Amino acid sequence: MAQRGVAPAPTAGIPVLILKEGTQRTTGAEALRSNMVAAMTIAEILRTTYGPRGMDKMLVDTLGDVTITNDGATILDKMDVQHPTAKMLVQIAKGQDDEVGDGTKTAVIFAGELLKAAEDLLNKEVHPTIIINGYKKALEEAVKYAESVAKSVDVNDFETLKKIASTALTSKAVHGVREYFAEIAVKAVKQVAEDRDGRIYVDLDNIQIIKKHGGSLADTKLVYGVILDKEVVHPGMPKRVEKARIALIDAPLEIEKTEIDAEIRISDPEMMRKFIEQKENILKDMVEKIAATGANVVICQKGIDDVAQHFLAKKGILAVRRVKRSDMEKLERATGGKIVSNIDDLTPNDLGYAELVEERKVGEDKMVFVEGTKDPKAVSIIIRGGLERVVDEAERSFRDALSVVADVLRVPKIVYGGGSFEIEIARYLREYSTKVGGKEQLAVLSFAKALEGVVSALVENAGLDPIDMISELRSAHNKPDGVKYGVNVFSGKVDDMEALGVIEPLTVKTNALKAGTEAATLVLRIDDVVAASKVKEEKKEEKKEKKEEEEK
Repeated sequence: MAQRGVAPAPTAGIPVLILKEGTQRTTGAEALRSNMVAAMTIAEILRTTYGPRGMDKMLVDTLGDVTITNDGATILDKMDVQHPTAKMLVQIAKGQDDEVGDGTKTAVIFAGELLKAAEDLLNKEVHPTIIINGYKKALEEAVKYAESVAKSVDVNDFETLKKIASTALTSKAVHGVREYFAEIAVKAVKQVAEDRDGRIYVDLDNIQIIKKHGGSLADTKLVYGVILDKEVVHPGMPKRVEKARIALIDAPLEIEKTEIDAEIRISDPEMMRKFIEQKENILKDMVEKIAATGANVVICQKGIDDVAQHFLAKKGILAVRRVKRSDMEKLERATGGKIVSNIDDLTPNDLGYAELVEERKVGEDKMVFVEGTKDPKAVSIIIRGGLERVVDEAERSFRDALSVVADVLRVPKIVYGGGSFEIEIARYLREYSTKVGGKEQLAVLSFAKALEGVVSALVENAGLDPIDMISELRSAHNKPDGVKYGVNVFSGKVDDMEALGVIEPLTVKTNALKAGTEAATLVLRIDDVVAASKVKEEKKEEKKEKKEEEEK
């Protein structure tokens, strides 16, 4: 019990350990600066790849595999990023890619520009919370205004959809064949699109992409059906079947082994002969049941016994085995057939139809083409190219083109490209900032400045002067029809994007603004970083010694 009048012992000088040994803690302005630098560095890496004149990146993984691409999502995915804030930016870009399939570079570069603009405000003693609030107000206004200036399009207008796909392909390595690729992308997406209660639904998984190097990019083809990366199982089977009636079977055409160990005692050769005959008869019955339905093509998800192959060949039935489940489902959608799990249940109504099923040699491999189906809800694109890296990049380009066409079918609104969208929104936000009071007005102006920063990246990559070009764009956007003026990176002049056919889906642009703002505000909110120590437990030797002792 403390005596009255005696002061308690001072606590000053006593070390208090709260965090584990080796834990690093960064607080306040220092934490914020380091996070901002990490995010801005990621944005700077992607900045040079932006636009039709952007450069490519060569990424080499730990195994020495090389990827050459300028696709934002791929670059971020392949980079082995360590910094937690940089990882966060990678995740936001991945979210943008999953949501709309394009605009990842725009989102990341925009986030970097927002942070760069925020840095100037922080130096002027503006609190991060005020900057965040200003950015949020600017984003809300930007999205609202974007929807008001967006132009509605007819989802059945093939030429407009082709222009959208072509715009997405302009900055890719497949620039030379972009018109041809755009046409294939539009046809493929239109084919798999479904009308559900007045809304268009597109599942891009129903578009199968198969890559085979050899030939040129111009040899790429769209197949109204499914391509199986398999060959016909028996040399005696037909390699081409016209007016095919296809049985899709999810059951093995072989005698299944029992789950438990069983022993069969055979005492003389006659019993052995009967045993083999019985096995053959069971397989023959299976084939007879399939043939009785009128099927002349069998596509099986499981195995097909050698004996069953022989009987199928005698019946003139083309068979393919061990087909992937995803391909079986695509075949079901393409041919109108039903996957049957029990051969006894197979009926003529379960059969799918195709004009042609044929085995063809593509490059070094044999493949089975199922094409000419009535109204296929699954199609295939076979991509050719002289080099494996070219084929890989063509696939990434195709995925972007397919995504933007699907985006427009879902939300049929477009905006103009070539930086015209960003400059128009920036112009509007400058006007809007006068209505916002206090320091938040500075944040709204910074948001507008960041939008122009994205256009600067486009201009710089084309080897043009960003100051001159942005001045020209600003004056062009003050005209009544200024909304459609952007940078023509090929001529180096301000041009009418509507006339050039440079159009992009509204959803890609607004999503990029939302993702970029989200990333920047997330970084600005962090004022404390507590990093746990990475302690490696080196106890392997102890465990080994203990194990050896126990064994003795």
